[in-house]
Amino acid sequence: MQERDIILHVENLVKHFPITHGVLFQKEVGCVYAVDDLTFDIFKGETFGLVGESGCGKTTTGRTILRLYQPTAGNVLFEGKDIATLKGTELKAARRRMQMIFQDPYSSLDNRMTIEAIISEPMEIHHTHNQQARKNRVKELLAMVGLNQAFASRYPHEFSGGQRQRIGIARALALEPALIICDEPISALDVSIQSQVVNLLIELQRKLGLTYLFIAHDLSMVRHISDRVAVMYLGRIVELASCEELFRSPFHHYTKALLSAVPIPDPETERKRKRIILQGDVPSPINPPTGCRFRTRCINAQEDCSQETPLLHEIMPGHYVACFHI
Repeated sequence: MQERDIILHVENLVKHFPITHGVLFQKEVGCVYAVDDLTFDIFKGETFGLVGESGCGKTTTGRTILRLYQPTAGNVLFEGKDIATLKGTELKAARRRMQMIFQDPYSSLDNRMTIEAIISEPMEIHHTHNQQARKNRVKELLAMVGLNQAFASRYPHEFSGGQRQRIGIARALALEPALIICDEPISALDVSIQSQVVNLLIELQRKLGLTYLFIAHDLSMVRHISDRVAVMYLGRIVELASCEELFRSPFHHYTKALLSAVPIPDPETERKRKRIILQGDVPSPINPPTGCRFRTRCINAQEDCSQETPLLHEIMPGHYVACFHI
C-alpha cells in the first residue's frame, strides 16, 4: 500500500486516566495505563479489527482516536490532519468525517427523542441540510439500514435491540463519514441478529466506500468482517497481521490462546484440538508488569522479558509481533 492510501495513522498513542485522592485539594496518586504506545495504520476502504479481552483498552483506543478522550501523548493523523492537536471549528470539521457506532443500542439512543430527531441531530449540529432536506435524508438512511420509513416518528423504546442498532448505524451515516469506529456493535445483540448487523455493515461499506475500525472480542465475527487484525493485551498491541494470516499462523502466545478458545463447528476437529489455558489473571492496568506485560502469564517468559518492553517487529511481510522469543 502507498502512503496516499492511509486514511488513519496512529503513532505512539497513549491514554492514561489519573487516580486522585483528597476532597478539596485532589492529589494525583497514580494512573490507569489504559492505552500505552499504540502505533498502526488503517488503509482507505478496509476493515481493521481490534481484538482482546475486556479491559485491554480497545474502547479507550477508539474514543481517544475520535477525541472523545483527550490523548495523554501521541499523534492521530486522519486524512493528513493531527486530530490530537485540533481545536474548535477545525476539530468539529474533522469529526464530520469520523463517526462512531456505540456498543449498547439501549443507552446510546435518547428515549425522549423521535427517531427522526436522533438521526437528524448530527445534520443540525453541523448545519449541513435545511429542514426539508433533513427529513428526506432521514427517510433515505432508514431505507438504507433496512427499516421502514414510517418509523421516523416513533421513539427508541418501541424497537428491539437489533432495530435500535440499525438506527445507531443510520445516525453514524448521516454526515457521510469516511471512517466509522464500530465499538463492539454486536455484543449486546442476540446471536440470531448479530450476523444481520455485520452483513449490513459489509454491504454499506461496499456501497459507500467506508473504512471501519471494528472493535470486538468475538473472533469469529472479526474473522468474517476484517481485512487486518490487531490483538491487544493490557493497553498494547502484541500482534498485527492480515486476517487470513493471523488465523492461519499466529505467533504470539496470547494470540494462540485467544484463537484456541474459538469454537469450531466440527465435533471431530473440536475434540482433537488442544486448548491453551492461560494461568493467572490479567494484571491490573494501574500497576502493569515491567517489560512485557504478558510475561506473568506466558510459558515462554525469560529474564529479559521483565527488563525491556518488546516492540512490534515484522517477522513476515505485513505480519508484526511484539515478542523477544518467537
